[in-house]
Amino acid sequence: MADYDAIVVGSGPNGMAAAVEVARAGWKVLVLEAEATLGGGSRTEELTLPGFKHDTCSAVHPMGIASPFFRELPLHEHGLEWIHPDAQIAHPLDDGSAGVLERSLDATAHGLGVDGDRYRRLIGPLASRWGLLETSLMAPLVRPPRHPVAMAHFGVRALWPARALARRVFRTEQARGLFAGTAAHAFLPLTAPLTASYGVLMLALGHVGGWPVAKGGSQSLIDALASYLRSLGGETRTNERVASLDQLPSARAVFLDTTPRFVLDVAGDRLHPRYRRSLEKYKYGPGSFKVDWALDGPVPWKADACRRSGTVHLGGTLEEIAASEQEMLSGRVSDKPYVLIGQQSLADPTRAPEGKHTLWAYCHVPNGSTVDMTDAIERQIERFAPGFRELVIGRSVRPPAELERHNANYVGGDIVGGSSAGLQFAARPILSPSPYAVRGLDNVYLCSASTAPGGGVHGMCGYWAAQAALKQHR
Repeated sequence: MADYDAIVVGSGPNGMAAAVEVARAGWKVLVLEAEATLGGGSRTEELTLPGFKHDTCSAVHPMGIASPFFRELPLHEHGLEWIHPDAQIAHPLDDGSAGVLERSLDATAHGLGVDGDRYRRLIGPLASRWGLLETSLMAPLVRPPRHPVAMAHFGVRALWPARALARRVFRTEQARGLFAGTAAHAFLPLTAPLTASYGVLMLALGHVGGWPVAKGGSQSLIDALASYLRSLGGETRTNERVASLDQLPSARAVFLDTTPRFVLDVAGDRLHPRYRRSLEKYKYGPGSFKVDWALDGPVPWKADACRRSGTVHLGGTLEEIAASEQEMLSGRVSDKPYVLIGQQSLADPTRAPEGKHTLWAYCHVPNGSTVDMTDAIERQIERFAPGFRELVIGRSVRPPAELERHNANYVGGDIVGGSSAGLQFAARPILSPSPYAVRGLDNVYLCSASTAPGGGVHGMCGYWAAQAALKQHR
């Protein structure tokens, strides 16, 4: 008799999702985590000063609250509380104005002035039809959509390069900048096909569930998943680094919340030759350069909207952001990088001592870059918030190599599990209706962000991998 029904290697959102789903089916589950705490990319630590809680990677969770899998779990009974900022996203410009994503579609459209009706026509259909499309959009793209007409309506816009669609649809720099900032979450140049899908999706999610933070830190999501798993009889162990599959207890199924590189390291000679070649060719995406600050007060943004937004995208106009992301593709860093800002403590005062604040930020850099981007990031903040540096009382800097040292899945600082360019937009790690089974190894499944539907804190990679295993064993 097997010691366990399922072993999960890695405790990020996808690993925990796989563990929970098979545990709900009655399987006996063990989760093994190499680091001292569970969480993968969803950890919270005091990185700067005592009392300042910083999210080590994931920070704001539009996909987490919208995830059809997480939504059906009783995570609120296990300590998870979503907190919404007053505004979801602000995208400031040099003149002190800003494009703003509000929870309400109408309020967002009203704030965009002459582009309001254009925004409604572009984003409204996906937001209103999310219930019909969520499972298809958060599944392997080779699966037939349940609602093909609604999916086609989204696809017509999704196929465009973000820069081209923004220029075609919008007239104002505020609307174009707001769209560009969300589309740049693709970690791809805005001239690449399909990048518009990120802009449309991420903006629509603002009207579906919002862009909330988890009270107490992103670690709270993992802690809630772990608590629920234990209520189902599952176990977790930390400081358990897996160097070989042979060291694992016997089990009916093994789930790997890891990159393809890990699979090659621990089982390369046992893989099906064609599958091994596919993993060897798997491409990792750009890296991230991350900075966290402890602040003596709130950021003094010029644009009022930024002072109430949980997320701020910096980079100026559409053309400036497109140029910055193009530099990244060319293997260079930008003097004026596109910067993602998280102001979690505005909505969640538990993140910092009274009167103080945390600030979270990263910019995109070439994979494995060794260039120190601290000054460039802070100059971008000062550009839109003069006097910011005077508030800094603590700073934590994590370049790509440091990100990878703390989380082996972040190859070269790639925090989304692999590039989404070309075929890897859908073929993660291979093109298959069920890309989770590791070919050549019986009952071993890859369940990380390197599988469909890709990066983001939604747990759907783990959910679909668990479904593949449960189907195999029925």
